[in-house]
Amino acid sequence: MMRGTWRTSESAQLTQFKDLGLAEDLLRALTAEGYTTPTPIQSRVIPAMLAKEDVLGTAQTGTGKTAAFVLPLLQQMIDQPSSHNRKGCRALILAPTRELAQQIADSIRTYGKHAGTTVAVVVGGVRPGPQIKAVAPGIDFIVATPGRLLDHMSQGVIQLNSTTNVVLDEADQMLDLGFVPAIRKILAKVPSKRQTILLSATMPKQIRKLAHDFLRNPSEVAVAPVARPIEKIDQSVMHVAATLKRRALIGILKDSGVDRTIVFTRTKRGADKVTKDLEKNGISAAAIHGNKSQGIRERTLAGFRNGRINVLVATDIAARGIDIDDVSHVVNYDLPHVPESYVHRIGRTARAGKSGVAIALCDRAERTLLRDIERLVGYALKTVPGPQAPTSKVHLPDAPTQSRDAEPRNAKKSNRRRPGRARKNRQDADTGNTQDAGAANPAKADTASRPPTAAKRRRKRPNNKARVVRTDTPVEADAAGLARVIGKIGVNASGENYLRR
Repeated sequence: MMRGTWRTSESAQLTQFKDLGLAEDLLRALTAEGYTTPTPIQSRVIPAMLAKEDVLGTAQTGTGKTAAFVLPLLQQMIDQPSSHNRKGCRALILAPTRELAQQIADSIRTYGKHAGTTVAVVVGGVRPGPQIKAVAPGIDFIVATPGRLLDHMSQGVIQLNSTTNVVLDEADQMLDLGFVPAIRKILAKVPSKRQTILLSATMPKQIRKLAHDFLRNPSEVAVAPVARPIEKIDQSVMHVAATLKRRALIGILKDSGVDRTIVFTRTKRGADKVTKDLEKNGISAAAIHGNKSQGIRERTLAGFRNGRINVLVATDIAARGIDIDDVSHVVNYDLPHVPESYVHRIGRTARAGKSGVAIALCDRAERTLLRDIERLVGYALKTVPGPQAPTSKVHLPDAPTQSRDAEPRNAKKSNRRRPGRARKNRQDADTGNTQDAGAANPAKADTASRPPTAAKRRRKRPNNKARVVRTDTPVEADAAGLARVIGKIGVNASGENYLRR
């Protein structure tokens, strides 16, 4: 049972951060970042978490969900300082991707720089040694992906018996089929007396039912319709053949209004192919997906942030971990199979109150996916023209037309078959012709008197295989005699070489 459902809108009267009961150290950090007014999700989640309630929050991507749970966790640690247990943490934050985990850790360091908090990032793709060393003395925050965290827990280098707060960010993705077993194993090691927070941009009904297994009497906070994208995103769809998608993408990226773009593909291989095509056309691009090492992914994101890379090609696994300002365009090169992923993809633009453009390339096979997306967001995407298939420039000569009357009907046609002799004889018999064939035509009579020729014997197909010829010639013991025998049976071989073996 939930405590209650809070809903608000962008037009609601918002309080100031100083009115939410945050410490001075946190307010100074917020002011340094230019934040004075909380977003709708922050104004609702922060008071609920400070009241030690479990929270199930739903908000649009880019509306400040990370600060909504980081700030009250920092406030609780300031209000109730305690010694750290070795190999443990006070707050555990689980994220679906390495990039998102790193960004959450960066937010903790930014907002808690005056509070002296400690944080460690536990993700795959890097050496485990530094992570074990960072957690060994006990820290305030562990931000982790489920797989690497389970590895450390199985080795006994991380213990969660003193953890009092658990946050599942991007809850719909974290609680999807692939993450449920790992999350259940992790939460089984956390004390039952804890505060659990689940926040996400989308919350399908079937995922919400599963999420309630981990929460105790939660307060649901919904600040926007489920899966409704930000209104400041100009969304459109371009219907184009699959073979013309690359040409359409290049045309979009070479437009003068495109500054910094993220292109989403469905597969890792597709991301690499698109990147190569863009580089061949003089567009600075780089791919980021699960097959890339953590070092390459971090360098790619850094190059995208500083402007060295203009186009970032990514898969859905990276869609929720890219928090970069000033992304002007998002292009869905492949439409996602899950409609909710579309919301996360286009949420990479129009962040922090800015506007953005999202273009979807849809071929004939993806029209069903497009209808699912439009059904989820509640409206039809506007259509923009795309490139047309080139027409063939080869002109075949017109076939000559001839009238039926151009040729007389009784004209003899060269391809007309002549009736056979047997057919002609039958026609003569049917017409009752009793004239003596021998008197009229002696040659015909002579022909008729001849006995019918025997059927031609069917020729046997030649046997191309070597035949063994029986011979009475004795086999000589010397090489020359053996060669003569082999020659008789049709085998081209050397008896001399044979005897030398």
